[in-house]
Amino acid sequence: MKQAQDFIFEDIPYRLVRSSRRKRLGLVLSSGGVEVRIPQRCAARYGHEFLQENIQWVRAQLLAADRRAAQVPQYQYAFGESFPWLGQQLPLQRATSSKCAGIGDGAIRLYTRYRQPDNTQLQTALQRLYQREALALLTQKSHVLAEQLGLSISSVKVRRTKSKWGHCSIRGELQFNWLVCLAPEPIVDYLVAHEVCHLQHHNHSRAFWDLVQSVCPRFKELRRWLRDNGHRLIL
Repeated sequence: MKQAQDFIFEDIPYRLVRSSRRKRLGLVLSSGGVEVRIPQRCAARYGHEFLQENIQWVRAQLLAADRRAAQVPQYQYAFGESFPWLGQQLPLQRATSSKCAGIGDGAIRLYTRYRQPDNTQLQTALQRLYQREALALLTQKSHVLAEQLGLSISSVKVRRTKSKWGHCSIRGELQFNWLVCLAPEPIVDYLVAHEVCHLQHHNHSRAFWDLVQSVCPRFKELRRWLRDNGHRLIL
């Protein structure tokens, strides 16, 4: 059970959250602001003091979050506008039929049944096209690499996730965040290598990273790029 109260210290609003499950004091920053989390029976003053003691860290984190938010691209979702695919900006064109829709040859061709789609309708249709194209691309890349390593994949799926770019289950099921296909292709290849190598090693042991490096020598650089720029991959 959680209980919350709102406060302000200097110019920073924060929420004091009590939880019966928490044993220690903690700070959590999210899009909603700052939360000071304390155990259920902890006196409120300890929470306030904890925030005050860490106020410089909080300010630095909030500033970094604002900078990251400013880097997120904003789209109008209109034909003629350019969108990223494998690190390239491609113009959005109207396809005459669903059979003509796809991404390639320097353009994104989108079919919609609406004669004059609004922004939301166009965004939804565009996201569906990206999911379809990403699934095809990631499936092909995954199977090629798995065959090269003598490994077996049971399925490949895509979805939009909040915290993970990829996942490999013990049953050999691979799942990718399709937004990775907005990144340069070497980033996509790294993520595929990461998840395919988990078919052999379901951990992050030295043996796992050695296998990743054997098929993706630049993995450290590419992993760093995804960590530092992943927030920009939005559609």
